[in-house]
Amino acid sequence: MKGYSNDLYILAFDHRGTLTKGLLGVEGRAPTEDEVSRVSSMKDIIFDGFLEAQNKGIDGGDPAILVDETFGLQVQEKAKEMGIKFAAPVEKSGQKIFDFEYGSDFGEKIKEVNADFVKILVRWNPSDDSDTRQVQGERIKTLSDWLDENERKFLLEFLVPATEEQLASVDGDQAKYDSEIRPKLAVQVVEEMREKGADPDIWKIEGLDTIEDNENVSKVIKDGGREDVIAVVLGRGANDEKVNEWLRAGSSVDGYKGFAIGRSIFWNSLKGWHSGDKSREEAVSEIANSYLSFISVYQNGS
Repeated sequence: MKGYSNDLYILAFDHRGTLTKGLLGVEGRAPTEDEVSRVSSMKDIIFDGFLEAQNKGIDGGDPAILVDETFGLQVQEKAKEMGIKFAAPVEKSGQKIFDFEYGSDFGEKIKEVNADFVKILVRWNPSDDSDTRQVQGERIKTLSDWLDENERKFLLEFLVPATEEQLASVDGDQAKYDSEIRPKLAVQVVEEMREKGADPDIWKIEGLDTIEDNENVSKVIKDGGREDVIAVVLGRGANDEKVNEWLRAGSSVDGYKGFAIGRSIFWNSLKGWHSGDKSREEAVSEIANSYLSFISVYQNGS
């Protein structure tokens, strides 16, 4: 059965390059043992924030985490022990063209990790050259077919980075691109991916400003007997005000069931902890409160 029946509130922290580069300043080399350990500690802090939020009580949906094996294996293992739903990525971090982290052995790795949801992130613009879309389409289909055969849930996140021409058409204004151009492109991307064989249970969609934009996406993800397939809103590191706007626009649309938010929840807290301005406890509590706040906005529109 394709799809998912409950609202999903995913605290996403499968970030790899984003943390090593963005917080530790590691560029052009592999992180050292100490740096790996530091990022693993960050994953523990975020997970503890999730647990604190759960202890305070979350109703009306399934709380879940999205965490990588590279820096968060210990978190994946704890989640399994505690019966917490989790998603795990299988894409190489930071690639322009989607590829498998574990090459052709991805199936073995998926079985080993045994996550509730298998996640990939793909950058896809309908204006990309056809070769790029063909290669990505074939790889996504390979994964999609394998997950179907092995009865595992597929979480597909896509971003639609603006081309130079698209950005120029709105005078380089990213916000204008997001509100005027990206919504139509998102619908096209879903159609193109579906045509090439992508068949996820959950689409992780960049936030859209209006109810109508979300309805257009919802309609296309459910086409062709996929009534139970759902979309979740992704935060894309935006500020709370913007994320809340996206959550409100999505929450009233049939087919949207929750969110997958990461940096918007944890970035400032981790930054403060890393620089020594915040204690570990403060960072954990801030993350818990931020996560609960987004759940409240999604559920109540406020």
